[in-house]
Amino acid sequence: MKTLVSTEWLQENLDNVRILDATWHMPSCERNAEKEFLKGHIKNSFFFDLDKYSKQNSSLPHMLPNIDSWEKTISKFGIKNSDHIIIYDNSDVISSCRIWYNFLYFNHNSNLVSVLNGGLKKWQKENREITESIKSFAESNYQAKENLNMILNKNQIDLNIKNKIYELIDARSKNRFNGLQPEPRKELKSGHIKGSKNIPFTELINIVDNTFKNEQELIKIFDNLKLDTSKNIAFTCGSGVTACILALANSTVTGKNPVIYDGSWSEYGLK
Repeated sequence: MKTLVSTEWLQENLDNVRILDATWHMPSCERNAEKEFLKGHIKNSFFFDLDKYSKQNSSLPHMLPNIDSWEKTISKFGIKNSDHIIIYDNSDVISSCRIWYNFLYFNHNSNLVSVLNGGLKKWQKENREITESIKSFAESNYQAKENLNMILNKNQIDLNIKNKIYELIDARSKNRFNGLQPEPRKELKSGHIKGSKNIPFTELINIVDNTFKNEQELIKIFDNLKLDTSKNIAFTCGSGVTACILALANSTVTGKNPVIYDGSWSEYGLK
């Protein structure tokens, strides 16, 4: 599973891959990701709007779309099943990991979906080229299949509290996890899912350049939770975005497909 690629690797392969800018900002940031994209982005990339291409008839944010919608969206962008897809972002919540997860869920070859390690922050820090031009691609006929074992719903989370089938890890900050800080969404109570454990996603990221910590550091962070290694691991967060940061890190060291509670605290924490 080729989860991460370096800026050097992408520079050498710009014309051999399909590139997505999957930047998404928390509403409180008051930043417009698409406008930022139009002002400058990595060559050959196009903007992938996480909100627009998530499930639309849902009261919950960022839920997976249905398979027909996903196939139409990816076909519209001209992506083929055989393409190697590189996803990057310019976000404090490393939103590219969520789109990485979506592609795996819809059965794109796991060796052909990667996240740019360090994202646009590292790319620009190294003075690599950005452009305002947008390349067009002919529409494709993308075919998807759902990997239903990569997603959990609320009923499965409730069952897991009783049966402890999964180790559930929450990516939110320690204060939010422990109920010491109000949730950004006012309709949510504070706290966490019973039996879940906590790794704030920021602990996996190097502040200086937004890259993931190395494999040995990631292994140590997961080991510190004293997880039951006989069980599978699933991930949750506020709205299904930062859970995928933990999921990618775990897949990097284990090679296993990620499992996400899609509704996350936006569903489970409703008052």
